[in-house]
Amino acid sequence: MTPLLEVRDLSFSYDASHPVLHDAHLAVATGRRLAVVGPNGGGKTTLFRLLVGALAPDRGSIRLDGVPLRRDRRSLLSLRQQVQLVLSSPDDQLFAASVFQDVSFGPVNLGLPQDEVHDRVGAALRALNLEDLADRPTHLLSFGQRKRAAIAGAVAMRPRLLILDEPTAGLDPAGVEALLEILATLHAAGTTLILSTHDVDLAQRWADDVAVVADRTVTVAPAAQALADGELLSRASLTLAWAPLVGQLLDRVDGLRGTRPTTPAELAKLLDR
Repeated sequence: MTPLLEVRDLSFSYDASHPVLHDAHLAVATGRRLAVVGPNGGGKTTLFRLLVGALAPDRGSIRLDGVPLRRDRRSLLSLRQQVQLVLSSPDDQLFAASVFQDVSFGPVNLGLPQDEVHDRVGAALRALNLEDLADRPTHLLSFGQRKRAAIAGAVAMRPRLLILDEPTAGLDPAGVEALLEILATLHAAGTTLILSTHDVDLAQRWADDVAVVADRTVTVAPAAQALADGELLSRASLTLAWAPLVGQLLDRVDGLRGTRPTTPAELAKLLDR
């Protein structure tokens, strides 16, 4: 099956003497949840900006539905309607006077009829639990609310692929859980998702596949495989996820073989047996 979005032989550098990515490969299948992990400054955000056409690769290609991306205005506009990026800091994205105005910016600029704009904004606000804050000035929102407003602006574009750069950064545990519930709803509705994170345990719990960005390359594998590969994670300045290790330990206990808790709450339930 043709990937929704694919990167082939991708190389990029801001400075020719210091390449960020070299011969990188990445294929994102429709309906999958992909976590991108790697060290600070390792190239995760650069990769995301390349995927949405904000940066042009030095070499290689980016393909949408198997068709190489062209750098003309029409092709980039089509890409950005189908692939949306939410930046790590919501303050880099929010600019309008109110939440409603900010979320409506993208649909309005698509030239959509007013009724459709209102339908899209309303649906995005409901999906992100922001209906009661539609008229609230964006600068009066809490950090978590600003995060959700930024995501709502992307959701209102109804992308096939939503890319989130460090979406849980700065959130407390309750905020992380609320965000994961929202992402689950978006995924169930048919949105393919990519997020970056430094939290390998979050990646283990959430992702179908994991892309490890390290040494200017991208290595993709099923989550359980990638996050149990100590050598690969070490190259990315990361440690092993605890869930695969706990699973291996439980396999040695009668009655618990094959159980795979992915959260402390799931592990606590096993202790109550």
